[in-house]
Amino acid sequence: MTILGLMFLLKKLKQPYLIAYIIAGVLLGPYVFRIVDKPDEIEVIGEIGILLLMFFIGMEINIPNKRSLIIKPVMAQSIKVLLSFVFAYLLGRILHLDYKSILLIAILFMFNSTAVVVDFMKRHGTLNTAFGIIILNILLLQDLLLAPVLTLLKFWSGEEFNIFNFVLPLALCIGIFLIFRKVRNLREIRISSTFLENDHDLQVFFGLFICLGFGLIAETIGLSAALGSFIAGVLVGKIQAFHWLENSLLPFKVFFISLFFVSIGLRLDINYLLSNYMLIGIGTLVVLISNSIMSSVFFRILNFSWKDSFYGGALLSQTGEFGILALSIAYKSDMVGYDLYKAGLGITCLSLLLSTFWISCGAFVKIRKSVRS
Repeated sequence: MTILGLMFLLKKLKQPYLIAYIIAGVLLGPYVFRIVDKPDEIEVIGEIGILLLMFFIGMEINIPNKRSLIIKPVMAQSIKVLLSFVFAYLLGRILHLDYKSILLIAILFMFNSTAVVVDFMKRHGTLNTAFGIIILNILLLQDLLLAPVLTLLKFWSGEEFNIFNFVLPLALCIGIFLIFRKVRNLREIRISSTFLENDHDLQVFFGLFICLGFGLIAETIGLSAALGSFIAGVLVGKIQAFHWLENSLLPFKVFFISLFFVSIGLRLDINYLLSNYMLIGIGTLVVLISNSIMSSVFFRILNFSWKDSFYGGALLSQTGEFGILALSIAYKSDMVGYDLYKAGLGITCLSLLLSTFWISCGAFVKIRKSVRS
């Protein structure tokens, strides 16, 4: 009821429903109405929404044939990683932070929210343009970076270092690249599925098995589950016999994605936010502005127009769900203190919420004609 009421309000204001989900989480959470007092349980369920989202993206996206659409994202993310460490170091020097806190800040700058970015690119009709494919590939590269980042955090927390955790994800990445090269020129893969025809219940659970199963395999190996679901979507999108999956799983995607963003709102500590509003507010603006500038710079370096670069910078302005995961691991392993954890969590949640307005401002720039190749 809370989400529905907020959705009607935001529909009149012509704002994305993601805002409704986050605000609903704040209202229903342990700091306002206290209806839901265990955000972790909702977060686990909501993560299924991210897997379904990436699965649908994989089904819809066309694997690029142009080498530039692959090389440019690698260059862009490399520049962003470098700029993230430079900016985190400067910020750490100003605030007198230790090197572990500086590393965590750099990690927060490195990752963006795939759900937020893809939702806006779909709304603006830029997802399947050359510019949109480059941004999507940047987000996928961030998924690939998750494995070494989490391994590094666990190593610094005292866990035994295992070279196998680096080698296996790297080998899988090479395998993914070879699979993409194989299927990118195929119109469709013909597989008979007569046993699934006209059996809606079997279709739903078989589709969920494919999506979540690939995610589980990827996470077990050391990559992100979202990347595994994306690969499943790419393969399924080429199989004619599975074209019914989109209609069967769409309601599940909408429902679980909403729960994921509700879980973000649940984590927003209103009492801490009000007590430290200056720190959180300034920190959120720093994240949005600095991420926008860094992203705009590397898009401009890659010879995109200033209009495209500004729009791309707005899209990649927030810190994402992987940042929340990194914060949680760092706090549980005593890498960072309670204050930095709460501040980082508040800044991350607010950046996700306010980035919707930030991206809407960037969308006013007329880019559709200029981004089409």
